[in-house]
Amino acid sequence: MTETPKRAQRAGHGADTIYWDPVKKSFVGAVSLGHAPNGKRRRPKVYGKTKTEVRQKIRDLKKEVQTGVKAPANYTVADAVNDWLERGLKGRDEKGTIGKNRSMANKHLIPFIGKAKLKELSADDIDDWLDDRAEFLATRSLRDLLAVLRRSIAHAQRRDKAARNVALLVTAPEGRPGRPSKALNLEEAKAVLIAARPSRLYAYLVLSLLSGVRTEEARPLTWDHVFLETKDGIPSHVAVWRSVRKHGETKTRKSRRTIALPKQVVDVLEEHLKWQQQERATKGKEWSPAGRVFTTRTGEPLDAANVRRDFKAIVKRAGLKPEWTPRELRHSFVSLLSDHGIPLERIALLVGHSSQTTTEAVYRKQLRPVITQGAEAMDEIFAEDQEGVDAEDQCEGDAVA
Repeated sequence: MTETPKRAQRAGHGADTIYWDPVKKSFVGAVSLGHAPNGKRRRPKVYGKTKTEVRQKIRDLKKEVQTGVKAPANYTVADAVNDWLERGLKGRDEKGTIGKNRSMANKHLIPFIGKAKLKELSADDIDDWLDDRAEFLATRSLRDLLAVLRRSIAHAQRRDKAARNVALLVTAPEGRPGRPSKALNLEEAKAVLIAARPSRLYAYLVLSLLSGVRTEEARPLTWDHVFLETKDGIPSHVAVWRSVRKHGETKTRKSRRTIALPKQVVDVLEEHLKWQQQERATKGKEWSPAGRVFTTRTGEPLDAANVRRDFKAIVKRAGLKPEWTPRELRHSFVSLLSDHGIPLERIALLVGHSSQTTTEAVYRKQLRPVITQGAEAMDEIFAEDQEGVDAEDQCEGDAVA
């Protein structure tokens, strides 16, 4: 007896259906999502080349409804990153935090996975991208890059443009070894200062090297925080209370500090002040009234990129490789004090570290036993060199006379 083929059962009322559309030449899935507030049935349709593809799209659509997230079909990774940069970092420094993240995204993220649709981005896609970048970037840079993607997707989630953050499922791989920070030895430090003498950056470098202030603390420094005269038994000092960070806050609470200035720094800053007053007089109204210690030729604040550029040229004139950066003057300050016998706990206070562990693990390049204090020690370190310069100046004066 021949079996009669079973007739395809019709989907029940309100159930999902999949059928072939000969006009569009694709399978169509009709999804029942209840009723809209106006009482009309919500029955969107999805399309695919196979029934399997349509079923997956139906499941994804239902999941979006359950989570309350309706991810735009054409919303890309690049869209998410740019939205986060534009709207998720309000109040941050445009040239600092935003500029750094934008540069990183434009160079290493958007060109490689920017066109991918965010709702289709997988953990495997991110792993492949990071593995590729690991050939060119250090481990720290890879972690920062992954953080940009994570925060961008998190921002998209808060705007109901992403159902989940797949970047949280990924760990940054090991990248290329980064260049370790270095410290100038005494002879190199002297050579850099000599080479910087004709430069408008000279006082900036002297303060950074001989007092250990961060570059971000030196750039916004104003004259009302610099005290060059000894008064009521209080020595010449600088009040490091601001930085170029958001709202002018220093890196940590302990970074807010008042430190005595070595005599050589005082002399250089006094000379710098006289020179700046003359320059300001010639500029007149063009000069910025901000009262910065270190400025451009119109009194505007120094830009970090310009400082790096000028410092590289000075280092080259000093006969050193141009790979040194301004922040390594601070490393050099710690190293020179340690080499001269300053206690670790005293160095931590001078540089404004939150703990001695930071000083020992990150900044300290040479370990030595201890005894004196910062400003006096720096006077001793550079005294012999300064005496030689003074003697040369005296000889030249005698010759002219």
